[in-house]
Amino acid sequence: MIRTTVMLVLFVFFTGFLLIGTRYHARDLYVQMEHLREQAQELDVQWRRLQLERAGLTRNARIDELARENFAMTPAGPERTIYLPTASGQSAGERP
Repeated sequence: MIRTTVMLVLFVFFTGFLLIGTRYHARDLYVQMEHLREQAQELDVQWRRLQLERAGLTRNARIDELARENFAMTPAGPERTIYLPTASGQSAGERP
């Protein structure tokens, strides 16, 4: 009888320690999960900011402005266009 009681007491202590360890592990995993959620949210905000920055950098007006300022480029007009003759003898820019 005493032997059974001692075994039951040891079993209760053992399961209590397992319960404590399991709860600690669950709390640790919860903290890690919250940290990863915050990190994912920060990365999402950074991704959206980069998308806006990319959209601003690839605007046609900005590219046109940079080409004019940095490379002194101007739009090609009819006076600067060179038409090459085709196989039929007409220029590519002329209409039949």
